[in-house]
Amino acid sequence: MERGGLQEGDHVALVYPPGIDLIAAFYGCLYAGCVPITVRPPHPQNISTTLPTVKMIVEVSHSSCVMTTAVICKLLRSKEAMATVDIRNWPPVLDTDDLPKKKPPALYKPTNPDGLAYLDFSVSTTGMLAGVQMSHNAVGAFCRSVKLQCELYPSREVAICLDPYCGLGFVLWCLCSVYSGHQSILIPPVELESNPALWLLAVSQLRVRDTFCSYSVMELCTKGLGLQTEALKARGLDLSRVRACVVVAEERPRMALTHSFSKLFKDLGLHPRSVSTAFGCRVNLAICLQGTSGPDPTTVYVDMRALRHDRVRLVERGSPHSLPLMESGKILPGVRIIIANPETKGPLGDSHLGEIWVHSAHNGSGYYSGYGEEVLQSDHFNSRLSFGDTQTVWARTGYLGFLRRTELTDANGERHDALFVVGALEEAMELRGMRYHPIDIETSVIRAHKSIMECAVFTWTNLLVVVVELEGSEQEALDLVPMVTKAVLEEHYLIVGVVVVTDIGVIPINSRGEKQRMHLRDGFLQDQLDPIYVAYNM
Repeated sequence: MERGGLQEGDHVALVYPPGIDLIAAFYGCLYAGCVPITVRPPHPQNISTTLPTVKMIVEVSHSSCVMTTAVICKLLRSKEAMATVDIRNWPPVLDTDDLPKKKPPALYKPTNPDGLAYLDFSVSTTGMLAGVQMSHNAVGAFCRSVKLQCELYPSREVAICLDPYCGLGFVLWCLCSVYSGHQSILIPPVELESNPALWLLAVSQLRVRDTFCSYSVMELCTKGLGLQTEALKARGLDLSRVRACVVVAEERPRMALTHSFSKLFKDLGLHPRSVSTAFGCRVNLAICLQGTSGPDPTTVYVDMRALRHDRVRLVERGSPHSLPLMESGKILPGVRIIIANPETKGPLGDSHLGEIWVHSAHNGSGYYSGYGEEVLQSDHFNSRLSFGDTQTVWARTGYLGFLRRTELTDANGERHDALFVVGALEEAMELRGMRYHPIDIETSVIRAHKSIMECAVFTWTNLLVVVVELEGSEQEALDLVPMVTKAVLEEHYLIVGVVVVTDIGVIPINSRGEKQRMHLRDGFLQDQLDPIYVAYNM
C-alpha cells in the first residue's frame, strides 16, 4: 500500500485467482483504510474477451491501483494482452508476491459504520456492469443473518465451491468464516474443469455437512460424473453426512437440474432433501437461503397462461399448462419482502405476480457507477410504496415473483412465508400484449428434440428468435426447425420468427451458469454466430 502511495478511502482493484492471496489482500485493504474491489483475472486462453471486462471494472470503479500476483502481472504485460488493452494507461499495477515482512504502523478503524467497506462489481445477464456499495453496517448485518440461518458455529466446517468475486459467493468466501469463526474449505470452481469429482471428494473425505455451489458446478458434476458413480462409490465417496447443499443463484430455481443432481448422487448417500437453492440480486446479495432447520422448500404448480397476464393461479400437478415453481430457500432473518406493481408501485395481493421489493439491514447502499439516469438508479435502493405502508424504504430487486403463506411452520412455531421467483424483469419479453419468460420457451424447445443440447431465445424487431445448439450430424439441422416451431406454437401460442441452428458452445454462459442472451443477440445481429442453418419463418 505504501509502495502504491495510497491514501485512506482510495479504491483498489484486487485481480487474484481464487485463494488465500485474495482474502489477505481484501483484509489488507480494509486495515489500510482503502476500499477493495475484487476482480476476476483475465483467462490466459481467452485474453481478448476477458481482459476488457477487467479494464472496464478498473476504470468504472476509479481504482487508484491494481494489486495482483507476479503471474498475472506478467500476463497483463504480455504481447497478447497489450494487443487488447494497453495497461500502461492503467493506474499502478502492484505485484504482491514479494512483500516486505514488516508490520504497518497503525491499523485503520472505520469511524462511520455507514461508510463504504467494499464495492461489489458484476456483469448482469443483459451485459450491464454495475458496482454496488456495501457499507460496514451492511456487511456485519449480512454475516450475522447468514450465521443465524445456517447455524455457523466455530465447530462447523463448510465447503464452498463458488467464484469469490461478487455476491453471496464473495461473502461466503471472504467474510462469513472470519465473522462466525467456522472453518471454510475453499474449492475454486475452475479446478473442476480438469477434475469434476474434486468438490464431492472433498465434501466426502472431510465429512462436511454444509456446502455451497453454483449451477455451473452442479451441471459440471452431473454431466462429468454421470457414468462414474460406481467408480466413485468404490473410491469411498460418501455424501450421507451432507445436510445442506445450497445452490447460490440470481434466478428462478432450476428444478430439472437440482432433481437430476439429487437422483444421480442418491446412490452415494446424498439425501434429496439436502439440496436447495438461495436467491440474491444486485440490491441485496442474499434474500433467501435454505437453513439447516425449518421446513423443506415447497413446490407449487401455477397456470402458465395466467402467469403471462401477471396472475398467479395455483393448479394441480400434471394439469394442462402447469408450471412447477420451487421456493427459493427460506427468507433470511431481518429481511422483509413485499410484492409491488413495478409501474404503479402499489402493493399486490398473493394472486398477482409483481416485483419483489426487499427491506433489510444488509441491502446495498446504492450503485457506485451506473449507466442511465441517476434518478432511476437511486430508485432501485430507495423506493416507497404509492399507498399502504408509505414510510418504509424498500430496494427494488428487478425480479418478478410472488409470496405464499404455507401451512408449514418454522423452528420458532410461526407460519412460514415462501418466496417464489419467476424471472428478471429486464429479461422478460412482451409479445402479443403478454409477458413471457425466456426460460419457459427454452424448456419447451429443449424437450422438442433429443439432439438439442442447449437453447436461448430473444426478440428482434418483434420477432421471436430461437437459437439451438445441435449435438449430432449437421443433416439433422433441417429436422429441428419444424419441431422447434411446433413446440413453441403448441405450448406458448407464439410463432417463431427465426430459428438458428448452431454448434455446441455458441450460447455464451457467465461464471454463474446463466445464459448471456443479450450477448447472443448482439452476435446474431453482427452475423458472428457461424450457424449451421438459419430458417426465417416470416
